[in-house]
Amino acid sequence: MKFAILSFTIFGGDFFLKTYMERHLKGGEEKEICRGRILLRRHHNSGMALNMLKNCRTALKIICGSMLLLLGSLWFIFLGRKENSGILLGLSLLLGGGASNFYDRISRGYVIDYFSFCTPFRWLNQIVFNISDLCIFAGAILGIWNCERG
Repeated sequence: MKFAILSFTIFGGDFFLKTYMERHLKGGEEKEICRGRILLRRHHNSGMALNMLKNCRTALKIICGSMLLLLGSLWFIFLGRKENSGILLGLSLLLGGGASNFYDRISRGYVIDYFSFCTPFRWLNQIVFNISDLCIFAGAILGIWNCERG
């Protein structure tokens, strides 16, 4: 049950943040937070990471929907096994983040990204993320790491 709650919390929390940013942050506007370490800015991403496949929206929706079905199936398979809690945690993060971004793709036609990190690396500063992106990344790392351990 806790893994399902985690996925729904990620989906709901990021949905709230995306909606808030859409309503309160104008396009091109930027706000620094966390002592200038994070930059809030609204960005519409028509593709996936770094706008890849932005001109193939239908294919991207099919790919993302298929991946969510596969991850959801794996999540149910591992749900009853206590020894796989690390994998289940990773899958829960992937599902919550993936579902939130997929919902954006289906309902809006793009994913709302809203923050960047301020680092010494110029290329990294230009990438705009959302909470779901971080959950997807963390979930993939956790899942892979726990598969290797088990």
